[in-house]
Formats: sequence, structure tokens, C-alpha cells
Amino acid sequence: MPPKLSEQQVISHLKELSGWRKSWDRIRKSYVLEDFVGALQFVNRVGKLAEEQAHHPDITISYNRVTLTLSTHSAGGITEADFRLAAGIDGLSA
Repeated sequence: MPPKLSEQQVISHLKELSGWRKSWDRIRKSYVLEDFVGALQFVNRVGKLAEEQAHHPDITISYNRVTLTLSTHSAGGITEADFRLAAGIDGLSA
């Protein structure tokens, strides 16, 4: 299990990502896609990446908006694994 990051480490990592915000013991970002089909396609790409990293986000879809929430449940908070997945997801949306 990866260790939970300190508040300062989380803040430092967030500076390296665009649009991700800390929300309690999680990080979260919303993406706006062209339409519902685009949102589903994006979620499928996120799912593939999540499987490759063996780290899975909570996903909410509302028509063309996809909100992803990351936390390492086994660590009880935010870890390096969350930031690796967040960076990879941002790469998918570029």
C-alpha cells in the first residue's frame, strides 16, 4: 500500500496538474466533452488507463461532463498513485 501524502505534498503535486482540486481526502476534476458519446468514449479511455495502473477513480457522468475523483482507499487518503493516474488522465484529454 502506498503511503498517504502530507497536506504539503498534496499541495505541491496539485501545482503540477491543471484543474485538479483537493476535496477532503480526495482530488477531483471535471472534464467537459462535446456530447454524451464523447463523454462515454473518454470514460472508456480512462477505464483502460485505470486498469493498466491498477488504480480506479470514482466516475460521474452528467451528459457531456465527466467528473473523476481519486483517492487511495487502502491508505485512507491521497497517495502518489492518485497523482500518477491524474497525470495520465490529463494526457488522455489533451
